[in-house]
Amino acid sequence: MHGVKMRCRGYAPPGSWRFFLVLLLMPLFSFSAAPLAAAFAIPEKLVYDLTWAGIKAGTAMQEINKVGDEIHIVSTARSADWISSFFPVEDRIESVLTGANPPGIGLPRSYRMKIREGRHSRDREVLFDQVGKISHYRNHLSGEKMDIALPGSTFDTLSSFYYVRTLKLEVGKPVFLTILDSKKVWRVEVKVLRKEKLKTKLGNFDTIVIKPLLKSEGIMDKRGDMYIWLTDDHRLLPVKMKTKVKVGSITATLVGGTFQK
Repeated sequence: MHGVKMRCRGYAPPGSWRFFLVLLLMPLFSFSAAPLAAAFAIPEKLVYDLTWAGIKAGTAMQEINKVGDEIHIVSTARSADWISSFFPVEDRIESVLTGANPPGIGLPRSYRMKIREGRHSRDREVLFDQVGKISHYRNHLSGEKMDIALPGSTFDTLSSFYYVRTLKLEVGKPVFLTILDSKKVWRVEVKVLRKEKLKTKLGNFDTIVIKPLLKSEGIMDKRGDMYIWLTDDHRLLPVKMKTKVKVGSITATLVGGTFQK
C-alpha cells in the first residue's frame, strides 16, 4: 500500500491504507542525481501483512508487469475480516508507464486511484503528457477537472517508489525527487539512514533503511515518520515499512509473492 513530514524545495506543496499502496512504497519525480543501479526483475509480485499493535489488520499486494511496450503497476489493499465488519477497506491504485529502458522503468502516462475506506470513497485519475509538460487531472466522483503543469520528467506516487529502487543508494547521501500528488507538484527528499540486519518470516536480510520526507494527502494523515527497509543488494526489495498513526503504528511486512531470490 500519507502523513509524514516532507521538506519542500522550490515548489508549492501537492491512514492508513494508502501509505502501503502508494508508497509501497513514496512519491518521487524529476530524476535525482543518484546513479542508476542494476534493475530489479520484472514481473514481480509482493504480498504484505499489515499489522497494528501486533494484530493483523489487513493485506496489501503490489505487482509490476511488462505489457507490450508498457510497464503496468497495480497496488491493492484490503482490510481483515474483523475490521471489515465496521470499517471496510478496499483500495486499488494503478500506474502505466512508457519509454522504459533498462535499468529505468519509464515515465507514467496514466495514474488511477480508487479508494474505499469506511464511508469514504475516492476515484481520481491523472493523464501525463511528459513531452508537453502538462498533466490532466479528473475526479470521477465530483466531476472536477484541471490541468497541472509539470516541471520536468514526473512520476506519480506509485511509480516513483519503483524508480527509487533503480537507484544506487548510499548511506548519508539523500536522493531528491519531484512528485505530482493531491493536484500539486512536490520536491521530496529521501534520506538514506543506515544499514541494518532484519529478521522476518521469510528469513534474515541485510537491509538499507530509507526515510522519505513527504507531506501528502492520505499517507498517514501527516502525523508520523515513515521508514522503509530495502534489501541491501541490486533488488532493493522492500521487506518492511513502518509509520506512526494517531494511536501506535502500522507495519507492512513482506510475507510472500513472486520476486527475484
